[in-house]
Amino acid sequence: MKLSRSKNAFRNITFGMISKIVTILGPFAIRTIFIRVLGAEYLGLNSLFSSILTVLNLTELGFSSAIVFSLYKPIAEDDSETIEAILLYYRKVYACIGAIILAIGLLLIPFLPNLISGSYPEDINLVLVYVVYLLNTVISYFLFAYLQALISAFQREDLISRVNIVISIVMYIAQAIVLLTVKNYYAYLFIMPAFTVINNLRTAFIAKRYFPQYKPKGKLAPEIKKDIKVKVSGLMITKVCNVSRNAFDSIFISMFLGLTDTAIYNNYYYIMNAITALLTIVVTSITAGVGNSVSIDPVEKNYSDMNKMNFIYMWISGWCTVCLFCLYQPFMKMWAGEDLMFPMLAVILICAYFYALKIGDIRSVYVQATGIWWENRYRAIAEATANIVLNYFLGKYFGVYGIISATLISLLVINFGYGSQLIYKYYFKEQKISEYYLSNLFYAIVTLIACVITYFICNLLGDGIGFFILKMLICVAVPNILFWLIYRHTSIYKIAVPWFLGKLPQRFTSKLHIKNF
Repeated sequence: MKLSRSKNAFRNITFGMISKIVTILGPFAIRTIFIRVLGAEYLGLNSLFSSILTVLNLTELGFSSAIVFSLYKPIAEDDSETIEAILLYYRKVYACIGAIILAIGLLLIPFLPNLISGSYPEDINLVLVYVVYLLNTVISYFLFAYLQALISAFQREDLISRVNIVISIVMYIAQAIVLLTVKNYYAYLFIMPAFTVINNLRTAFIAKRYFPQYKPKGKLAPEIKKDIKVKVSGLMITKVCNVSRNAFDSIFISMFLGLTDTAIYNNYYYIMNAITALLTIVVTSITAGVGNSVSIDPVEKNYSDMNKMNFIYMWISGWCTVCLFCLYQPFMKMWAGEDLMFPMLAVILICAYFYALKIGDIRSVYVQATGIWWENRYRAIAEATANIVLNYFLGKYFGVYGIISATLISLLVINFGYGSQLIYKYYFKEQKISEYYLSNLFYAIVTLIACVITYFICNLLGDGIGFFILKMLICVAVPNILFWLIYRHTSIYKIAVPWFLGKLPQRFTSKLHIKNF
């Protein structure tokens, strides 16, 4: 079965963006209420426990990604028997994973006070709060989470996004009402697991409605099971690496600097992560289509597509970097106040962190689509180890600057530098990686130029909401004009822009014919 990749990708991106905007604005409103009603220490406690549970979720080992990858081929071949056997295998494994996370999570309870430097709210029972967060995480593993892989493999994330929009809005409204009226942290807390149950039940209903022909049954072929285990082994290491970024950043900040600094850091990270999440919608939406293309199209076509997508994506990422660089401090001053702000040096490091995180995203799509997670294991081990070690030593001596720098160094040197070599070694074997490095260096230099010029213009203006809106307009216009002026004579621009416009639905561009990825 050849999926309608362009149509599905655009649909996934559209509803994914709407869903993500809701899940960005909702928590933003809740964080604002938290700061005003309960204070920064409560917010820091939320960030700490979320980070701990993120680490515990490592037990999942990236199993869901391996399952989605394993579904690409049987879906392309209309092999219903294999699809159903994979679903049954996935359901059994997820139940085991949920039990393991619950057990490990309960064993960590005696060590919770050691993860907080200084005080925490006196009226808070740390164990009770932590257990609620733990149960909220574990619930999903027992309630039809395996069915989401089926939806993702068919490139229909839009079905999930539509439900998330409604459920998320209702949840955020409920949390806001509780915080503003009852002003009770526990009442706010118990809303999360209730809506997690609702969301999982709704996802199961969607999967059974749109794909009723697939039931979890049958025995999985030994070679497929073996392949999944190999890929999970590689994904486990990759996931450790990904988690070692912000989750361990927050834990180390809590250990060295306390809950207030943890809250401040996570305010900044929240804004950066909101932009990252929007871009991740694009990456997630095209992954299944790229996986389908890798299965049936020649390597040369996929290499050409990767370069074109990377150019468009780094244009967008560069623009987002400029916006963060110019608008971070004015926004933080209006939102959280000067007492909950970092100096400009931290902003520079966070913006560099963001760009370094984005520079490898399109390459990662092809790593996912080709399934070379096991081959990626040494890169992931090196990055995770370097990040944790650097976090400890640089964080101990340089505080938050050192912790952000630790992640930045590991991203640039190991993730981008070493990690990029793998896709060229195992898939784009006939292509020169030097061209990839040079093109991304060029994009980074152009982004830096745009940051400096746009910041200089914005810095001529004053503070306040009116000037902030004017700065936003400047950030929309100036960097994109600069990008166009610099890029328009390059060969990649002349190829990638018409290609990208040709992917849009005809109602957006009637002059170009839409083709599949």
